[in-house]
Amino acid sequence: MRDLTPETDRLLDEAIDLVIRLQAAPDNPVAIKMVRAWRARSPQHEHVWTQVAEVHGMSGQVLTEQAKAARRRGSAPSRRNFMLGGAVGLGALAAGSLFGPDAILRARADYVTEKGEIRRVPLPDGSVATLGPDTAISIAFNGATRDIALLQGMSFFAVAPDFGRPFQVKSGSIAAIAQQAAFDITSDAGIVSVSVDTGEVETRIDRPAIPSLDLAAGDWMSFDAAAQLVERGRREPGQIGGWRDKLILAEREPVAALVARIGRWVPGRIVIADPFVGAQRVSGLFDLSDPHRALEAVVLPAGGRVRQASSFLTVISPI
Repeated sequence: MRDLTPETDRLLDEAIDLVIRLQAAPDNPVAIKMVRAWRARSPQHEHVWTQVAEVHGMSGQVLTEQAKAARRRGSAPSRRNFMLGGAVGLGALAAGSLFGPDAILRARADYVTEKGEIRRVPLPDGSVATLGPDTAISIAFNGATRDIALLQGMSFFAVAPDFGRPFQVKSGSIAAIAQQAAFDITSDAGIVSVSVDTGEVETRIDRPAIPSLDLAAGDWMSFDAAAQLVERGRREPGQIGGWRDKLILAEREPVAALVARIGRWVPGRIVIADPFVGAQRVSGLFDLSDPHRALEAVVLPAGGRVRQASSFLTVISPI
């Protein structure tokens, strides 16, 4: 759980939702079966479950004495009570390895931004990277290549021409390659998106069955690694990288991805307590000058609401 990857964040949200379901109905065989099936999916699923369960005193057990007592009192814990009840454990994690600044990530990165921070970074070849909030990149330039890894977050690149050295940005399973272009790349909730403002960008996906895509100005593509889904479309070039002006334009994007993107302007962590809400798709123009209202505008059409559980934890739950 040291690497704060989008996949880890997604699994964490799913595990928290399962714990909430169990504490609300500890004798429900459907909930128990869901947990067992989820934990059996992979060693990573089991590891994430163990971490979340330990924070909330479950110690990997399906049924806890605390949940039994609450049930006997006729007051099964709500999502809010669950979150608040786990505040001490979550607070410890906020200062530690799970939610706080990740030491391994920062050791790998050459540049890191904080929540709400946008930074312009001149690169050694004359290119410029504009880093969004809560973003980390590493740089590896030499005489033959110009390679950048987007470790997390979002960045807009204005690529200086150097036709002897391709400019390549990798994020997750995607590599975006250009000779002279301006493009945006984001990684949110396991979905990597590339949008081209000017020039041309080749996108390669690390999957043998998926061909590379050539994107021109105004083109965008996204890849959801969990669903193995590629999507593409077009928008006005001036609308690309709008987050630099505190605007997000969405066209039928998953709520989970938009919440992750807007969350880069929100202090602390945001948890989507119901995966159904996170899976819904919404469209719109969202103003980041008021991130809390932007979150509400995203989740309301999907049947969700925003609640501030503490100063470091925001919960998206069903209405």
